[in-house]
Amino acid sequence: MEYRELGKTGEKCSVIGLGCEHLDGKGLEQVRETVDAALENGVNIFDVFMPGRQVRENIAKALGPRRRDVMIQGHIGSTALRQQYDISRDLPVVKEYFEDLLRIFGYIDFGMMFFIDSEEDYKGVFETGFADYVLRLKQQGDIRHIGFSSHNPATAARVIQTGLPEMMMFSINLAFDLYPAEANTLDELSQGLDKSAFHGFDPARAALYTLCEKMGVGITSMKTLGGGKLVSAEHTPFDRPLTAVQCMHYVLTRPAVASVMIGCKNAREVREAARYLQADERERDYTHVMNTLRNDFLGHCVYCGHCQPCPAGIDIAAVNKYLDIVRLDEADVPPSIRLHYAALAHGGRDCIGCGSCETRCPFGVPIIKNMAAAAEIFR
Repeated sequence: MEYRELGKTGEKCSVIGLGCEHLDGKGLEQVRETVDAALENGVNIFDVFMPGRQVRENIAKALGPRRRDVMIQGHIGSTALRQQYDISRDLPVVKEYFEDLLRIFGYIDFGMMFFIDSEEDYKGVFETGFADYVLRLKQQGDIRHIGFSSHNPATAARVIQTGLPEMMMFSINLAFDLYPAEANTLDELSQGLDKSAFHGFDPARAALYTLCEKMGVGITSMKTLGGGKLVSAEHTPFDRPLTAVQCMHYVLTRPAVASVMIGCKNAREVREAARYLQADERERDYTHVMNTLRNDFLGHCVYCGHCQPCPAGIDIAAVNKYLDIVRLDEADVPPSIRLHYAALAHGGRDCIGCGSCETRCPFGVPIIKNMAAAAEIFR
């Protein structure tokens, strides 16, 4: 298993996490087999957003004394009032459901403010006592870190700028990143992903990922496979379906992303997800899909790595990533980004201008120009 640091939390999480939603309604033995397979494959982060007591208790029983071997994302505001999964900002109700989660697991590693998508959601968290309650949970040691979940890039950026969250769970996949920011991606997913609505990399979503990297807010991803549509020949919005490995690799090459939460309902699905770790670069390569939309990506680095190897030893994708982050505000480059850049074995100043990278880039990125810009900014 590969592990990445989850932003400023300082926690190292497995690049593949277990999304536990599909364990809801399953018997204890099936839950136990799934949890065992996850731990055997090095998975150390679980997402438990479901409000039902039975599934929560089954996961806790399956973990048993291994509870401290995993980090749990537990969602504050996830309830089952009007339907199976519901959202509440009513503090007595919120406390009832979350404190039951605490009773079952003892503590929660990442206390996630649940589903902040709309203006109403934002106000319900930050203009009531909700956020204060979350802060008290951390001060009391009931949660180790504060996070939130969202599907809306504008609202998510607003939440991050409050300075409260240390990490975020966000819906990321190639199709979602091509929709305009104002699109409701959950509605698009339920109605079928419509390629005609794609308009190239959405700048608001790209800016969100770089903002997270800049502010040290780690990302865990949901909807990585687009509800299965991206890997389905029948439902894919692209000329041909992606594989699960390609979907995961696309997300894991976005700035600030530490882990993809893959929903699994049995041990076999866990092992299939873990196959990503053995996949070679050819199997991980997602650019064949992007090449069918070439004009949408022209001139933009997607961190795919096709430009490698560099004869000067430069990690070109990493330099481009840090350059994209500082371009958000060149007058205020975070010290952490300078440190990350300085830690690279070779930077933009080492570019010899040979152009071999540009001949291999599928998207016409001006790499030599970018290396010079990075050398100037990070001098």
